[in-house]
Amino acid sequence: MSPIQFQKQVRLQEAKRLLMSESTDAADVAFRVCYESPSQFSREYSRMFGFPPIEDIRRLREQYNQKVDA
Repeated sequence: MSPIQFQKQVRLQEAKRLLMSESTDAADVAFRVCYESPSQFSREYSRMFGFPPIEDIRRLREQYNQKVDA
C-alpha cells in the first residue's frame, strides 16, 4: 500500500467513525476529513466500504440495534 493509499484509508475510516458517532451529514464529514468535494468523498467511500456513506451508516446502525435488542 502506498503512503497516499494509507492516508486515504485512514481518512475514510475516520469519516466512518464520525458518521457513526455523530448526527451529521456526509458533506460535513467529508470536509472534516479534508475532502474538498463531497462527491469525491462519496465515490471513494463507496469504493472502500461497498456502500455510499448514508446507506452504509444506516445499515450499520440497523445491525447494531438488532444486536442490542437481541
